[in-house]
Amino acid sequence: MRPEEIEKKSFEIIHNELAEMGIELDPEKDAVIRRAIHTTADFEYAESLVFSENAVRAARDLLAGGADIVTDTGMALSGINKKRLAAYGGSVRCYMSCEDVAREAAERGVTRASVSMEHAASDIAASGRRTIFAVGNAPTALITLRAMYDEGRFRPDFIIGVPVGFVNVVESKELIIDTDIPYIVNRGRKGGSNVAAAIVNALLYGIDPAR
Repeated sequence: MRPEEIEKKSFEIIHNELAEMGIELDPEKDAVIRRAIHTTADFEYAESLVFSENAVRAARDLLAGGADIVTDTGMALSGINKKRLAAYGGSVRCYMSCEDVAREAAERGVTRASVSMEHAASDIAASGRRTIFAVGNAPTALITLRAMYDEGRFRPDFIIGVPVGFVNVVESKELIIDTDIPYIVNRGRKGGSNVAAAIVNALLYGIDPAR
């Protein structure tokens, strides 16, 4: 089978199995949830992915308007369709491998993810670029974004919050849900860089080409 045929068949299987479970997805959220399931083979995403009001529309409006993306891992950066993103004028960046981020994190005794969010916020404030944060690994990235929001230092335009793990993961996601920042978050321990990239791609692929 050709790659596109495999993907098509996979989505047909997902559609059929959701129907067998009696799960009917909200049409607006459908593409995002199905691609998360496609990436993980985990149907729990049909229930655990939560969205702020009109989140999909808001994210697609940002992307269609040329918004950039900041990730917390190189893996998420690699998985995002950069050609499609660039077609709308956007780019994606990850600060985790920056030498100054690593040095500052070591000096302060905090995670690189935390410092990378601070550096991203500083660059965004200087450039004025609209930006979506796609966090798939580090709960401290979400915690730092919430802290800057609470302090009035920085308000992200949109957050995709799907870090995976056991320490502070569940709590960090709830910190984002408990704001007025538009979001797509996966409640619970599950997530990952692949899921963050899949959500971004689902949003990109669903933009009306007539815009």
